[in-house]
This record gives sequence, structure tokens and C-alpha cells, in this order.
Amino acid sequence: MTALRGALADYLALRRALGSRLERAEKLLGQFAGFLEAQDDGTITVASAVTWASLPQNASPRWLATRMSVVRGFAAYLHALDPRHEVPPAGLFPDPGGRPVPYLYSGTGIAALMTAAQRLNGPQRRAAYRALIGLLAVSGIRIGEAIRLDDDDLDEESGTLLIRQSKSGRSRIVPLHPTAVAELRAYQRVRDQARPLPRTGALFTTLTGARLNYPGTCTTFRRLATIAGLPDRPGAHPTIHGLRHSMAVTTLLEWCRDGGDVRARIPQLSAMLGHGGPRDTYYYLHAAPGLLALAGARLTAYLEEPS
Repeated sequence: MTALRGALADYLALRRALGSRLERAEKLLGQFAGFLEAQDDGTITVASAVTWASLPQNASPRWLATRMSVVRGFAAYLHALDPRHEVPPAGLFPDPGGRPVPYLYSGTGIAALMTAAQRLNGPQRRAAYRALIGLLAVSGIRIGEAIRLDDDDLDEESGTLLIRQSKSGRSRIVPLHPTAVAELRAYQRVRDQARPLPRTGALFTTLTGARLNYPGTCTTFRRLATIAGLPDRPGAHPTIHGLRHSMAVTTLLEWCRDGGDVRARIPQLSAMLGHGGPRDTYYYLHAAPGLLALAGARLTAYLEEPS
């Protein structure tokens, strides 16, 4: 292990001891360390940080800002230990601000993704991605939470998933429809037939029996979106995170249409999504024109009621 890799391991361990998960940062900083090592350079400079951060072609301003942000944090840590490391100034790649436009999937789009999974190599891999996409679409859990699931986290009898130590260290129980549980069990049977002696206790595994990882899963999902023929939209393209947004929006649409008290139900959706409170969940009210139209209709009806 090089000195830079050792310092990176110490930095990640320190930040995680303070409560950060840093999954994306670990991936990006590993790539940055590899970039510096390829240059035979163990010292961070502003020039090297800018060169690496701007490598992706046609990357969005937000992604460039994210890459520079993780480097700045690591560089500040190293600078405190060795002043030769330079800390890139803020604002080199400004974040445009605001939330990205979510890609919302229709039921037809989700079905197309699950059908596209049948084009993957091997019955185990096909079953894994079909079950994973279905689970994300109906539960709204984060992709990181899904790939961290173990077999023991699925309780078939109660029809629930245990999400352990997720964002901000919170754990929660997510209820599943019986059909979702049946799909997961069907996948487990295919997986166990392909590899009778599992390497890990992971629910979702690769062909070799290892736990699915985030980069590989996202890469495969992009391929499935292409196979399914899902088009880009203004300001948005198909991402695996869009399944979570779609579940939240679909739930809110159904609640608006059934005439119930949406505001009273929001805490239930917040709990399922793992949000710290309803304020985070209310973001999804702005995510789809259909929701805004229904909310406007409900407001109009309310205002027209006799006092």
C-alpha cells in the first residue's frame, strides 16, 4: 500500500467514525489516488485536482462539483498533516444548486426494465436484476440499502425487510406486498441453485457469489435502460435512483386520487423512505406535473367549499 492509499484509508476511517458513510467518496477518491499514482505523484496539487475532476467528458456541472468536493475534503485533511498538499479553492467547479430533475418511471417503463434483465447472461444474473429492479420500484429503498441487504433481513413470514444502519445511522422495517416477497424468494431459489455454497450472506450477489457493488450495479442498470429503449428527457436521464423517486410519486398520486388526507399520511411515506421527517418527503410533491395538477384541483375544491 502506498503512503497515499494509507492516508486515504485513515481519512475514510476518521470520517466514518464521525458518522459519515462516504460510499461515493471512497469510490471517487480511490480513482483520484490511482490517477496520482499513475503520474508517479503522491502530493495533491490544485492542478492535479482540476485535471482529474474535469476528466469525464460531457459531465454535468453538478458532477464536476461533486468530484472536486470530495478531493477538497481529502486535500484539507492531508494539508493539516503535510503543508505540501494543496487545497483547491472553493468555486473552481461551482455547484449549480437546486435538486436534480428526477427521472420518473411509468409502470410500463419498469416492466420494460425487468424484461430487459432477461437479456443478461446467466439465469442467476437475470433473476438478480429482475428482483432488484422490482424491489426498488415497490419499496422505494435506496440502491445502497438494497445491495447491503442480507438474506436474514428478509422476513418472509411477516413480509418485511430490515434496513440496517442506513443514512444517518437509522434502521427501519419496510413492509412488502406478498407478491414482492414471492419474487425475492423465487430469485433466491435460482441463486442458490447456481451457487449452492454462498460466499457471503448477501441477498443480491454476482455470478461469483460476491455481494453486488454500487458501480457495477449502476453500469448494468444503464445497459438495461438502453435495452429497454427508455429515452432521455429534458434535464433527466434514466438512473437507478429514479425508481425511488417513482415509488414516492406514485404513492402520493394514489393518495391524492383516493380523496384521503395526504398530509396525515406523509409520515408513513417518510418512514418507508427512511427520511428524517416529512420535510424531506415533501420534495416529491414538486417532482411530477401530475402531482401538482391533483394538488391544484384539491385546493380549488377546498376554496370553492362554502365557509
